[in-house]
Amino acid sequence: MPDQPHYLAGLDLTGRKVVVVGGGTVAQRRLPRLLAAGATVELIAPHTTPSVQALADTHTLVWHARPYRHGDLDGAWYALACTDDPEVNAAVVAEAERARVFCVRSDAGARGSAVTPATGEHDGLTVGVLSGGAPRRSAAVRDAVLDALRTGAVADSDDGRPPMAGVALVGGGPGDPDLITVRGRRLLARADVVVTDRLAPRELLDELGDHVQVVDAAKIPYGRAAAQEAVNRVLIEQARAGRFVVRLKGGDPYVFGRGFEEVLACAEAGVPVTVVPGVTSAFSVPAVAGVPVTHRGVAHEVVVVSAHLPPGHERSLVDWEALGRMRGTVVVMMGLERLALVADALVAAGRPADTPVAVVQEGTLRTQRVVRSTLAGVARAVAGAGLRPPAVAVIGPVAGLSASEAASETALETTGDV
Repeated sequence: MPDQPHYLAGLDLTGRKVVVVGGGTVAQRRLPRLLAAGATVELIAPHTTPSVQALADTHTLVWHARPYRHGDLDGAWYALACTDDPEVNAAVVAEAERARVFCVRSDAGARGSAVTPATGEHDGLTVGVLSGGAPRRSAAVRDAVLDALRTGAVADSDDGRPPMAGVALVGGGPGDPDLITVRGRRLLARADVVVTDRLAPRELLDELGDHVQVVDAAKIPYGRAAAQEAVNRVLIEQARAGRFVVRLKGGDPYVFGRGFEEVLACAEAGVPVTVVPGVTSAFSVPAVAGVPVTHRGVAHEVVVVSAHLPPGHERSLVDWEALGRMRGTVVVMMGLERLALVADALVAAGRPADTPVAVVQEGTLRTQRVVRSTLAGVARAVAGAGLRPPAVAVIGPVAGLSASEAASETALETTGDV
């Protein structure tokens, strides 16, 4: 191939035959985007990775379980030679050249008639970067451009894009702003109004344009008992005024976040709602603190409970006696100030008093703190350390694991299986 820059073009592959020769990890990476583009994919490979096999099993593509042979490109519009055999890849490229089919050669990009750019998507935009054979450079530039688009550092013109409507209920994750989902960040960048609360990642608000109205749900001027109704009213009124409203919540909106109450209120008012799940703090906060909520051979069950009402409260829906009889993991949310009552209830129901407990304050943030204790001593340990909400408590054998102990347990179980 001449030493010239490539011509970057967008191919409409909808309903058109694309041949992929090779079923290894390269094919595994390329197939999802080809299929998402609507291509009719035919895979030529004696063997595939399990992920590629799964696509074939669901008839998402046609798999010819055999080696490549001349004629496989008949009727193709595009081809990818991605086997681990250079001779096979060269043969595919040669056939493609004769058939005037553009072909990517994964093991020697300059010897094909096309190359795959580093690509990514942002709110209807597809970004592609070519760097003349330096794939890491392409990927780095692509990531930088996408990050700039998502944060608003690079202006994304609204020209030609329909305005957003209604309400987006977005889970912001456990606290670290980098842990919001890509879709959540994308919708946040298009908001006219953001209704937030104290558990949502506050740093994300700094990325908003000056035109965006930020409403702090904690400061809406209504009584405490009517706070949720007031939030619902703000969402509906702002959306009916023609503004795109993002309700930014901490964690996942549906995990003790009253998200479904807001969805129901909008639905009853005829306001369209988009729900964007978030990374729940119930699992992510213990994870960053080195506590797995499940572990092979240690815990086969995990239950997430809210302790905003203490054990014994007439309106509590938690069966604390059942939790005391189980041997797995209990993750307690909104219960820091009631840990003594929780621990007493679990011990009374049968949990050993020496059951490990890990309590994580402000998980994923630079202010994160972790206290490890037992059911018998956790209330004193938390009080002595001065922990404050928000915090997540993990109760069960997993809370007593360390990385070295976990590796040892896995090795012992594997040996037993053999």
